[in-house]
Amino acid sequence: MGVITAQSTSAAGPVLAIDAGNSKTDVALVAADGSVLATARGGGFQPPVVGVEAALDVLGSAVDEALATARAQGAGLGPIEHVSACLANADLPVEEEELAAAILLRGWAPTAEVRNDTFAVLRAGVDEPRGVAVVCGAGINCAGMLPDGRTVRFPAIGKISGDWGGGGGLSDEAMWHAARAEDGRGEPTALARTLPAHFGLDSMYALIEALHRKNIPKARRHEVVPVLFATSADGDPVARSLVRRQAEEIVVMSTVALAKLGLLEEEVPVLLGGSVVAARHPELDGQIAALMAEKAPKAVIRVVTAPPVLGAALFGLDRLGAPAAARTKLRAYYV
Repeated sequence: MGVITAQSTSAAGPVLAIDAGNSKTDVALVAADGSVLATARGGGFQPPVVGVEAALDVLGSAVDEALATARAQGAGLGPIEHVSACLANADLPVEEEELAAAILLRGWAPTAEVRNDTFAVLRAGVDEPRGVAVVCGAGINCAGMLPDGRTVRFPAIGKISGDWGGGGGLSDEAMWHAARAEDGRGEPTALARTLPAHFGLDSMYALIEALHRKNIPKARRHEVVPVLFATSADGDPVARSLVRRQAEEIVVMSTVALAKLGLLEEEVPVLLGGSVVAARHPELDGQIAALMAEKAPKAVIRVVTAPPVLGAALFGLDRLGAPAAARTKLRAYYV
């Protein structure tokens, strides 16, 4: 995690909480007593695509909107005490440090703390920062924390860091198997029929051509994943193998993180977030539960439905040393 301090301050001002993913940004201004003074939503945070400053400009628009809303509502807004930001694409500690420094230069607050957005899901799902979270959305990532500040994490940069799955990975795997089934290089699978049919096409060749020539927007690739799960539910062996592999990856990330934190033999929450698990596919849910019961029988699996910006805000209140009542009040706003 990146923590940057410009100067010391004794004021108990509000926290600026930011949760920024690839597709959207949520901002909340939270008073020290847990009251939510204002919220705003902005676009996605993609520094690898547009650069750090342009990505921060997107955050800045949402921050400006929240500040304007708070002032218009007569919140009596004083100087912001601290920025607590949980950001996609902050995959390495060095990136967290760089982003914290860049946020500090925006002048929003005298201190700034940046974490990968997986930590937001973890903090949103627990009353104290103790447990493990796996986010399986567009990609896949895992993070764990203990109350004493110790953490465990994975780079989660893609195949070069050993990752498998998430919505993007599942889409690629489904397309790969379907293409090879149609042209004879691979084993038969109903995906060769169900995938093109979903897009109104009659063959994988036609689907590959449409994607390659951008007749189907790249953004629609995420639609492959629900088709994969539906095909698996109908009993297709190849599709079922991919669903099981995803369950295995979620469980292995969880259990490795638990082991590194010394929690494998304790009753501890394992929190799941992201669009793939939030869809609550019965087959995936069942396989995760069965595998976790075998590998970490004391783990308590929960799907986090609270917005991750809650986690960012709770980290901010932790930083201020806010009482439990403030955290309870904040959680009641979002849950």
